[in-house]
Amino acid sequence: MYLDEPRWWYGSKAALPARLLGPVAALWAMIADYRFSRVTPFRAAIPVICVGNFTAGGTGKTPLAMYVSDRLRALGVSPAILTRGFGGKRAGPHLVDPARDTAADVGDEPLLLARAAPVIVARDRVAGARHIAAQLATAGAIIMDDGLQNPSLAKDLAIAVVDGRRGLGNGRVMPAGPLRARLESQLSRADAIIVNRRQSDLAAPCPIIAALRREFAGPVLTASTAPAADVAWLAGLRVHAFAGIGAPDRFFDMLRELGAEVRRTQGFRDHHPFSEAEARRLLDLAEADRATLVTTEKDWVRLGQGTPSLRALRQTARAVGIAVRLADGDRDRLDAILLGALSSARRRAVRS
Repeated sequence: MYLDEPRWWYGSKAALPARLLGPVAALWAMIADYRFSRVTPFRAAIPVICVGNFTAGGTGKTPLAMYVSDRLRALGVSPAILTRGFGGKRAGPHLVDPARDTAADVGDEPLLLARAAPVIVARDRVAGARHIAAQLATAGAIIMDDGLQNPSLAKDLAIAVVDGRRGLGNGRVMPAGPLRARLESQLSRADAIIVNRRQSDLAAPCPIIAALRREFAGPVLTASTAPAADVAWLAGLRVHAFAGIGAPDRFFDMLRELGAEVRRTQGFRDHHPFSEAEARRLLDLAEADRATLVTTEKDWVRLGQGTPSLRALRQTARAVGIAVRLADGDRDRLDAILLGALSSARRRAVRS
């Protein structure tokens, strides 16, 4: 299975590859800290709420950004989402138009995020924030997608998402481990942490929640991941599953828990651009086994461009959307955190 991250990242801290890469990781950590020390962040005209993560790889950040968008609307605030548009060719600032833009233009995640709120793709986050304030008159807040390690834009609230099963891995900084900077530095820049767990795990103890509550003074909330729509059709269905996301195994396990008969799985790198040959192979294998191809919505939006097999794969494969939900108590706590950040930003704007 060809993934973005080595499995030993989630093993022992003393594993040989981790120890050998320790000096490189120390340099990476120094550079990450230095970037923050030398930049005076730009303060946007409207509040900025960052949804990011401490580690490389998938944690459920995109579904959580969509959930935060829903909660802001419930609180009477119209959000706009600011994202880098990884995998797309547009540098921006550019307002995503799902009817015209493709994943090759803006990346796969912006097409999903655009279902929740207007999305601006901008490699330059400051330019993107300026564009939102100037061009989207109804926007009352900016949701900054994946900006916890970006020092250029001041955040009024920084939420970090952690995978409940994989946690922080071996606790080492890249490339010796999955951390994108020293944990102590990242904790100091976070205002709240949301641990994303599978519904089937909610009743079991969670070591990473206990550890974070010891190390982090702020709120640590729990979310769960579930299908975004009715998936009763999966029960008993013979499935060939494929996914190019940060943690494909998590998606495959979810299909099994939903009752699918998963006969074959194929994992790819996050944001993987599928080739004609890969699409043809997936189609042929599923036909030979009389199985239904199932993938994530994030993968599905990358299909259908260019070659006949890619178009056929888009028409044939069934997509399962992923949603994040918070239990009522933690949802109310998140609402209070959001309202507090918005109020603080408004008071700061009045004073200035």
